[in-house]
Amino acid sequence: MTVYDDLVGQGPVIEQLQSAAAAGAQALTGEGGGGMTHAWLFTGPPGSGRSTAARAFAAALLCPDQGCGHCASCHQVLSGTHADVEVVRPAGLSYGVRETRELVLRAASSPTGGRWRIVLFEDADRSTEQAANALLKAIEEPPARTVWLLCAPSPDDLVVTIRSRCRLVTLRTPPAHAVADVLIRRDGIEPDVAAAAARAAQGHVGRAKRLATDEQARRRRAEVLAVPGRLTGVGPAVGAAEALVKAAEAEAKELGAEKDAEETAALRQALGESAKGRMPRGTAGALKELEDRQKSRTTRMKRDALDRALLDLASYYRDLLVMQLGAGVELVNAERARELRSAGGTPEATLRRLEAIMECRERLEANVNPLLAVEAMAMALRTG
Repeated sequence: MTVYDDLVGQGPVIEQLQSAAAAGAQALTGEGGGGMTHAWLFTGPPGSGRSTAARAFAAALLCPDQGCGHCASCHQVLSGTHADVEVVRPAGLSYGVRETRELVLRAASSPTGGRWRIVLFEDADRSTEQAANALLKAIEEPPARTVWLLCAPSPDDLVVTIRSRCRLVTLRTPPAHAVADVLIRRDGIEPDVAAAAARAAQGHVGRAKRLATDEQARRRRAEVLAVPGRLTGVGPAVGAAEALVKAAEAEAKELGAEKDAEETAALRQALGESAKGRMPRGTAGALKELEDRQKSRTTRMKRDALDRALLDLASYYRDLLVMQLGAGVELVNAERARELRSAGGTPEATLRRLEAIMECRERLEANVNPLLAVEAMAMALRTG
């Protein structure tokens, strides 16, 4: 067992990180460490394991045995409780300059364990321009024992001045068979269910596990894949668009409600809530700030849920194109092979439909009203 066991299909990345962790250990003893740097950028498509790789690397840097996976330090890093590792997850649509400046100040403190002070910044691409400038200054001149681990889908998602100062770690989409093997070995999923979930998740390990274990998630995905068959007219197309948006909102609400309740309860307790549920005077501001952060996070989760639905929809037309062209490629939605064979149409029309889905994703990223963007996409899918 090592800290890298949860990295699926990332052999070259594991070798790169193991070598860097060894260099980091040498740097601590003054015996060299030329392969160690203080800023790293982990990139890869959604589900490839960017944050998993960064967390494993953090554990390896803090472990006396460079990532054994069973010592107290490794367990603390992997569980998120290590005092020298700060994990940053932007809750809303963006991460602001005020938050970044506070983070930079905390990152400058000395490590309690005498090895490294590590900041693991998930979704660093959500930093605003001002936040990126504040982050750049910290990365240019970091304290001797501070290491920044930034995660983003692509190097191009960060400003060139930041990415040029980071060592790049590039992850790939793991193959479906590797994801299925993890579900079987680690989570005890039946092989047939694991294989279907791995194909449907298109390399996203976390989503594959959810599809394999959550009936609601499978039902929502089936409803998305039924959309092409519902586009029989303008009215049904508009109805299908509305259903997609509402399903994304319901998924986001389901995922966020429990977390919101836990955070609110913890804050109220920390602020001194009485046995009768009364709050001390002067605490309304802190509760309002938490509520605002939760609303921003819910908005982000709605966008993410809708984007996942659009990718599922794109997988349907991708499979249709594969069958129209007679390509010998495995179908993502193999259970719908009969339906796809009878769908008809031309490859050109299918490509136009795929372009409409990608355009809808771009519009959503540009903050276009979700319902309007999805309605426009549905009309384009109907006409081809």
